[in-house]
Amino acid sequence: MKFLRRIAFALAFTSLPAHAGMEAPVAPFQLYGSSYYVGLEGVGSVLITSPEGHILIDGGFPESAAYIAANIRTLGFKVEDVKLILNSHTHGDHAGGIAELQRLSGAIVVSSPVSVAALRSGMAGKDDPQFADLSPFPQIGAAQAVADGEVVRVGPLAVTAFYSPGHTSSGVSWAWASCQQGRCASMVFADSLNPYASAGYRFSDHNDVVQDFGYSYTVFNRLPCDVLIAAHPGSAELREQAARGTLIGDGGACKRYAAASRENLKARLSKERAAAR
Repeated sequence: MKFLRRIAFALAFTSLPAHAGMEAPVAPFQLYGSSYYVGLEGVGSVLITSPEGHILIDGGFPESAAYIAANIRTLGFKVEDVKLILNSHTHGDHAGGIAELQRLSGAIVVSSPVSVAALRSGMAGKDDPQFADLSPFPQIGAAQAVADGEVVRVGPLAVTAFYSPGHTSSGVSWAWASCQQGRCASMVFADSLNPYASAGYRFSDHNDVVQDFGYSYTVFNRLPCDVLIAAHPGSAELREQAARGTLIGDGGACKRYAAASRENLKARLSKERAAAR
């Protein structure tokens, strides 16, 4: 139950007003093997490294780009060696800094086809449950659409895209393996699964969105998942677990992440239906 409460907090982080503590700076740190946390306190960004180039996941707010770039350099890596920037979903707290990070690195941006279109236009689609509260973000350049289950590669690095809709219709979670001292861990950068929406939006009026959440729960229940990094993590806890060598759990982190979201969605739907009576 304690773990579920922590996951529920991470999911609920997206309901906070933009910048409400999410941008607190944190020093970068090693997660496991060649994977490093380079994001902010409440907005995740992960660097996966190799001698042949790096992969970055998410870019934070527009003003986060310089901080993420500095974190990469602090770890001893070059921003110019980032070859791919992967995006979870097209809200400004995850996609806002991508354009600048792309300018600094020359990387290709990768996400689902609908997300790529939104990243190029600088605005999420009108089907987004939070659309009424969203603001435009800087538009990206070179981009590549990825299919559900497709693997993207940089040298020896291989990261698999798993569509995880619900929070947005085009969200993507990313999975890969990181190894150290002969042991490999299944790593997952988990897209938001928070059923949060603008005022007046009712999930109970959008069965297709509810079904999207159900699809994502199935995805997370099947994913190998030794280490989960939520799009809105508690980075201090991640750091402490990494320092103690306890970051790798029992493989059930993704299932618990989905279970927490399922409970949040169930409560949201019940509240909506009660209000309609």
